[in-house]
Amino acid sequence: MSYSRRDFLRSSAATVAGLSAARLLLADEKKGKGDFNGFTVGVQSYTFRKFSLEQALKRTQDLGLKFIEFYNGHVPLNASAEKLESVKKLCADYGVTPIAFGVEGFSKNRDANKRKFEFGKALGIKHLSADPDPDSFDSLDKLVDEYKISTAIHPHGPTGGGKLHRWYSAEVILAAVKDHHPLIGTCLDTGHLIRAAQLGAKLDPAAEVRTMGARNFGMHLKDHDNARKTDVVFGKGALNVPEVLKALREVKFAGYISIEYEANENEPSPDVKECVAILKDAAQKPG
Repeated sequence: MSYSRRDFLRSSAATVAGLSAARLLLADEKKGKGDFNGFTVGVQSYTFRKFSLEQALKRTQDLGLKFIEFYNGHVPLNASAEKLESVKKLCADYGVTPIAFGVEGFSKNRDANKRKFEFGKALGIKHLSADPDPDSFDSLDKLVDEYKISTAIHPHGPTGGGKLHRWYSAEVILAAVKDHHPLIGTCLDTGHLIRAAQLGAKLDPAAEVRTMGARNFGMHLKDHDNARKTDVVFGKGALNVPEVLKALREVKFAGYISIEYEANENEPSPDVKECVAILKDAAQKPG
């Protein structure tokens, strides 16, 4: 009887510990996506381009974000397998998951394109935000199918010389990709869509999302003040965050949102913190 009681107590304690661990795991999962009501939200590491990789990860952690889209200033495309393993370990130490990489160019050179997909596979990402040449799509058709990594075309708004970028709008992108593999689509950048108005192209980010429909794989979420020509905290420029989220829900968006901020590059964290709070609040509201 004495042994059975001890055994029962041990079993009960183990059960309680197991339930507690499960609750902690669920709480951690909710913290990653639940704060944003189902949206996968992280940061574009270009936001922290003045900082080292570890400093960028620490700032991402401090913002309460669990996902990151790297750019090649933090993780070089020529990084060795050993280096990528150390990057992933450092990410794990800070509780941050790499989900995307870019913005990267693609050409008709299949071998060069393949190396980028191999890099993406080694890093463990699901999306490559991209600025592809028009003659690259036949190559990309095969690569996205092989690696199951999306190519998400990124608009850049006005370029030097007073011209709009070749992929400046969802309409232009969709016309180019509609007959290609379903994993070729967009990573719309709301800031650059807003910037297009500087050259007379008035683009509504929410409408652009609806245009791309199921081919929305990512988003660089930023606001921009065209009069001052600078990024600003969400809502202080032309961005309507609730309308963008509403459009994303309508198209059943299952991709990633990277908060990106190109102003105050020496220490953007306070402004990005405001953006996180605004996005979190908008995501929790009905509709």
